[in-house]
Amino acid sequence: MKEIKCECGHVNPIGTILCESCGRALTSEAKKEKLHDMRYEGSARRSQTYNKSIVDKVWNFFSSVKVGVWLIIITLIASAVGTIFPQEQYIPSVLPPDQFYEEVYGFAGELYYTLGFHDLYGSWWYLLLIASIGVSLVICSLDRVIPLHRALKTQRVSRHESFLKRQRVYGLTKPANLDGNLEKIKKKLAEKKFKIREEDGNILAEKNRFSRWGPYVNHIGLIIFLIGGMLRFVPGMYIDETVWIREGEKKAVPGTHDEYYLENKEFTLENYDDKDKEVFQQTIQNTGTIAKNYQSDVVLYKESEDALPGEEAELKKEKEDSIKVNHPLKFENFAVYQTSYKLDEFKSMSFTFDNKESGKTFGEFTVDLFDPKDKYEFGDGYSIELMGYYPNFTGFNENGEPVSDKPVPDNPAFLFKMFSPDKPEGEISFVGIRKNLEPLGENAFKVSFAGVETRDVSALTVHKDLTLWILALGGAIFMIGVIQGAYWHHRRFWFRRTGDGSLIVAGHTNKGWFGLKNELKTILEGTDIDMPEDQQEKKEKDKEE
Repeated sequence: MKEIKCECGHVNPIGTILCESCGRALTSEAKKEKLHDMRYEGSARRSQTYNKSIVDKVWNFFSSVKVGVWLIIITLIASAVGTIFPQEQYIPSVLPPDQFYEEVYGFAGELYYTLGFHDLYGSWWYLLLIASIGVSLVICSLDRVIPLHRALKTQRVSRHESFLKRQRVYGLTKPANLDGNLEKIKKKLAEKKFKIREEDGNILAEKNRFSRWGPYVNHIGLIIFLIGGMLRFVPGMYIDETVWIREGEKKAVPGTHDEYYLENKEFTLENYDDKDKEVFQQTIQNTGTIAKNYQSDVVLYKESEDALPGEEAELKKEKEDSIKVNHPLKFENFAVYQTSYKLDEFKSMSFTFDNKESGKTFGEFTVDLFDPKDKYEFGDGYSIELMGYYPNFTGFNENGEPVSDKPVPDNPAFLFKMFSPDKPEGEISFVGIRKNLEPLGENAFKVSFAGVETRDVSALTVHKDLTLWILALGGAIFMIGVIQGAYWHHRRFWFRRTGDGSLIVAGHTNKGWFGLKNELKTILEGTDIDMPEDQQEKKEKDKEE
């Protein structure tokens, strides 16, 4: 059987517990209950009806509230574990992530990387968890809201007496003037904004049915919010990258596919001094300096569209601006923020080629620390070959070889080979800051430090977020659902005549029983109809006695 026909003639879907029309119990378990479970009006939920095909099993799995809660708990735990060590984009090293996590954090770091926690929010299994929560929300909502809506829409005014007797608020009275009392009741119900329906002299008064949909509106908001969160992983939808640009340097803006370029014309740092307000004096004494303002004067360029294939595109100046804290450069959907800086980064170093005994200098040369030459010629047989360059010299390894841990020249060191007419085979010299070593024995010539050129570096964060409005929409809809379900209650009162002239009064609400009883008491004032009793409270009192 695919359907269940009630004695009242209404045909109910298989799995229905209470007739959608008259409320009569359709199962032996429901007939034994002292009070009906009215959470879903006894309607037929798909998850409790079908369990044969693969689709049924998947539907039943995701329709479980427990499964949804566990998915959320697992996601929260994974998110918490993802904060133990820094994510890949924030690791302060140019080492490959697998080496960094193992060297810095040991076995825990290696396991952290292997399980994908280093890029948690972009890992496939984390996205699968988020998608599973979304699927659970959709199936949970459809499994409940559709049958609930159908049951509320189909309900008759004249419900079966057995249905009314199993309501929590129930009473039976035989008034002297039944019709007069019902007229007074209808007038008060109308004053309290109840929607009144009548059938064969019976009354159904209902209001705030829309509050029953609050939880499902919540689910819609959460689903939209999750969609917005997942869209952040779609290329071009969300960008939050930091780019370091040195003074005089020009770099492509991340996320623009090399269409836009930024040039750092100049970096400016201003500190508070003695002339500023007294409020800063104590802090200046404690910390030394306080930044008053730091900004990058930049020029934004856009690649010309007129370039032919294979031809280098011309950059056209779009705008010029000063990027300060809380004053970003904005263009299209991008915003470029000033986030940090580095002062006096080494740009180049100058040296002289000298004879140690006579002190005679055969030439001066400058090493560009970002694009060093392999050889420097001075004429007359004098030259220097750059055999090794170590931007951030950290020491020598166990084999005696120089080691550099990153390409930024914070502590540059060089391995030079010096050629001269006297030493045509060349001499080896290792030169660094406050270092001038001769690893193969004493040399006749030396490389001497002559000067350094520095420049400031700006850290600019490029931000683009096309998902923000989706997240805001999801959050707004979620809050509407919270308000809808929290501040309004779905209340119903049934007034049914019996064959002997008595009147059955029953009431139900999805929450706020104290308020329901107070409202019903107000409605019945001025009539000779007795106030119904709360059968749940009576049952609890009987147990205590």
